[in-house]
Amino acid sequence: MGGWKSTVVLLIVLVGLGGYIYFVDSKKPVGDTATKEKAFTSVTLDDIEELEIKSDSGERSRVRKSDGLWKLLEPVAADADQAEITSIANALPDLEIQRVVDENPSDLKRYGLDMPRIEVGFRKKGRTDFQRLKIGDRTPTGNELYAQTPDKKRVILLSSFVDGTFNKNTFALRDKSVLQFPRDKVTALELTSKSGDMQFAKSGTEWKIVKPFAARADFGAIEGIIERLHSLRMQNIVAPDGAANPANYGLDKPTGTITVGSGSSRATLLLGSTRDAVINARDASRPMIFTLAPTITMDVFKPLADLRRRDLFDSRAFSATRIEFRRGEEVTALDMTKKDGKEIWKTAAGKELDAMKADDLLNRTLGLRADSFDAAAPASLKSPQLTVTVLYEGKTETVTFAHDGNDVVAARSDEPGAARIMAMAFDEAVKALDAVK
Repeated sequence: MGGWKSTVVLLIVLVGLGGYIYFVDSKKPVGDTATKEKAFTSVTLDDIEELEIKSDSGERSRVRKSDGLWKLLEPVAADADQAEITSIANALPDLEIQRVVDENPSDLKRYGLDMPRIEVGFRKKGRTDFQRLKIGDRTPTGNELYAQTPDKKRVILLSSFVDGTFNKNTFALRDKSVLQFPRDKVTALELTSKSGDMQFAKSGTEWKIVKPFAARADFGAIEGIIERLHSLRMQNIVAPDGAANPANYGLDKPTGTITVGSGSSRATLLLGSTRDAVINARDASRPMIFTLAPTITMDVFKPLADLRRRDLFDSRAFSATRIEFRRGEEVTALDMTKKDGKEIWKTAAGKELDAMKADDLLNRTLGLRADSFDAAAPASLKSPQLTVTVLYEGKTETVTFAHDGNDVVAARSDEPGAARIMAMAFDEAVKALDAVK
């Protein structure tokens, strides 16, 4: 019985609430909830040519667009952060008033608008006057901001997210790129640290180690370093004009030097001392001293073994045209040819190989990779158990293999030292060879 009464009461409340909502909504103008007044009218992103910004720290900055790019003019002349400035300029034409809280305020102090925390001014092309937005305190709930536009005395509310858009100091507005170089034209990388010097050169689409010895480099690893340097950003500027003593920042004797080469041009980064969890640094072409996140050293100064190419062969099953296996006096030579439009492999005697067995042999052999590297080749490689020579794309490469204790070592004819590889992977390649003999 009690449950039935509760249900009836709930139904009555629900009907009453629905009626109230219908009555209130019916009195609202059509589109009242869908359309909000813009803070600024008759302005587009393309109209805005100059901006003046005061952050809540009191710092004032001025930027102007020239030839399609924003430039920082005050308090210092410098390149601007195009994304940051564009975000501010783009927000102004779309800025919506959430609602009006006071049409005729008698005391602006209660809204924090007597001395606004943030001010944003913009000048349109062909005009000399600025339109300005003043932003004061947050509302008690923190979800909105009190604000004023110069054309009206009223106090309006803006969404709180605009605080993050407009509240920018000079450092936030300037270009924080550390090194300037054309990303797609990089042909050289030089790294100097207490561990020694490393040099890399790009030829075509391949990276090579030049120093401390000649060897193939890992393309992905080197490109990763280049990308890291290209996207590197300053954390802060500690000496804008470079007048400070470099020794105070460890830059009289850099702990690391990074040089990126693009043709004949060079961009060099000097790393100094670490203090307060940041690294002091300087672009060799500019006087300012700035700080970087400490992860830069781990991201760039990697062990040389991590920067070497681990694939023992450059060739692959799809690019090889001849492969020769030598075990002592025994030689197995295979040549790729075509039959009925299909690629097939034949022995030197002209015997056609089973396609699956041939693919298995080539993939297992040419897919062998180094687990680690030895600076010097072990004596066991003087009497190799297997020597593989591959002809591909008009080039030839040779790799020798031998057991060294429980390990298998391998050496290329064009690289110093030796690589250690998984014994199981090598044994599977040998089994695949035996299967096609």
